Amino acid sequence: MPRDPRVDAYIASRNDFAKPILEHLRALIHARVPTAEEGIKWSMPFFSYGGRPLANMAAFKAHASFGFWNRQAMPTGKEGEAMGQLGRLTDLASMPPDDEIDKMIDEAVAMIDAGVKPARAARDPKPEAEVPAMLAEALANDEAAAAKWDAFSPSCRREYCEWIAEAKRDETRATRVAKTIAQAREGRKLHWKYENC
Repeated sequence: MPRDPRVDAYIASRNDFAKPILEHLRALIHARVPTAEEGIKWSMPFFSYGGRPLANMAAFKAHASFGFWNRQAMPTGKEGEAMGQLGRLTDLASMPPDDEIDKMIDEAVAMIDAGVKPARAARDPKPEAEVPAMLAEALANDEAAAAKWDAFSPSCRREYCEWIAEAKRDETRATRVAKTIAQAREGRKLHWKYENC
């Protein structure tokens, strides 16, 4: 594949110690994956294979780094030393042997071919919003609004609760509660007017 001139410019602009490291990593990728495409993403050289992210490399003031997109599935034991998976690369001698990097490239390509995607870290769900007392009382006195309120998604209820709670004056809070009850009766979200714009 043709080389991206932006990657050439990136490498040329780095400190002298980093240039041979970046050129060598680039050559290894292209030798192992002739169809790899290169470009710049997040201000650093980035390689794709089959339209899917493969790897990236970067150079900093005193070290360079290299890592695969699906890094969680390919631990090297050097995670945390620097961005990427190969640790802090300060010269060609600080890099793993080429055959090790080649195996990692092959493994990353095989995962892409198999459709394996990087695992996302599981997030704890947000807790249910605390319903302001004024709103709770209004919902208790309006069955229709309460039924629709219960059918809203947690994020929709949270948005209403936060909007009411952030009011500084009781009058403003009361106006917002009244609007919430009216819109809830109709099953409308807080910003329903802007949903289909």
